[in-house]
Amino acid sequence: MVEAHSINAEHKDLIHDVAFDYYGERMATCSTDQFVKVWDQDEQGNWNLTASWKAHSGSVWKVTWAHPEFGQVIATCSFDRTAAIWEEIMGESNENGTLLRHWVRRANLVDSRTSVTDVKFGPKSFGLILATCSADGVMRIYEAPDAMNLAQWPLQHEVSLKVPSSCLTWNPLLSTFRMPNAMIAVGSDDNSNTTNSKVFICEYNEVSRRWAKTESVNSVAHPVHDMIFAPNMGRSFYLLAIATNNVRILKLKPIVDATSGFPYTIETAAQFNDHFCTVWRVAWNITGTVLASSGDDGCVRLWKSTVDTWKCVGVLKRDGKLPQPQSKKTQSTAQNNLTRFFKLGQITHPSEVHWH
Repeated sequence: MVEAHSINAEHKDLIHDVAFDYYGERMATCSTDQFVKVWDQDEQGNWNLTASWKAHSGSVWKVTWAHPEFGQVIATCSFDRTAAIWEEIMGESNENGTLLRHWVRRANLVDSRTSVTDVKFGPKSFGLILATCSADGVMRIYEAPDAMNLAQWPLQHEVSLKVPSSCLTWNPLLSTFRMPNAMIAVGSDDNSNTTNSKVFICEYNEVSRRWAKTESVNSVAHPVHDMIFAPNMGRSFYLLAIATNNVRILKLKPIVDATSGFPYTIETAAQFNDHFCTVWRVAWNITGTVLASSGDDGCVRLWKSTVDTWKCVGVLKRDGKLPQPQSKKTQSTAQNNLTRFFKLGQITHPSEVHWH
């Protein structure tokens, strides 16, 4: 059985994203109600709401934390065609001597002509750098030249992908030097054509000092809703998990002594249809050895590899029962986020795993 604990998030509409900070002790949520909320975990493991504010004039799609080296900073993106940078600052003490904290908008990124669908901070070694993608099919890179002045985020690069973009992920397997072979994968949820590629690889060229689309993954032709690179942990190849009409894991293996063209081979390492429906979110554990996925079946499924074989090792469901296959007519259309089932204004937290 799975024991579920609910957190009343008090959002007034669908919750689209949940993001944990670097240490997993703080949590941010965002919603169609245009609000962002921040939660802190106490010593008993309870989540307490510590901040809530109207962040945008449209649905807020994604929220993400910067590395704590840069302070308490989050970024959000919205249907209102903007992305925003927020910083938590300390105010005056209350009557109990506790410092009051609140969040302020430091910057508004307004270059997109359409909904900004995803936002992600880059690896810490790059400095304070941010990538966004939009429904206009453009990936944009912003950078704060001075981490002490978060009001300045000049646009550094634009890459046109020519199809609506839905999600992006930075490759964490990068040198500590300044952006050689930096890579971002971008997904598209365009459903007008199921024969064209929905995953694109963009790389930074140290010679030209520009970002460019260098590869399209033709094996993924259905709309992509989420994807994420696995942490390295000493691998000689990259793993990219994709949430589409199923769960898919791609392996990107470097080509030795490649002098031109895309320097990796791409193959499908695993593919799972166990959700029997659309998959909305995927995420890796800290070692990149266990993948979690969530879909319209109302379940979170855990996948683990033994050598080169991947299999399902756990299922999380609100009522503790194993899921049953659903027909397309009975599938829910609610977008469930990873390891949290989102209902209207409520987060449900499954605290135990049913292993099999």
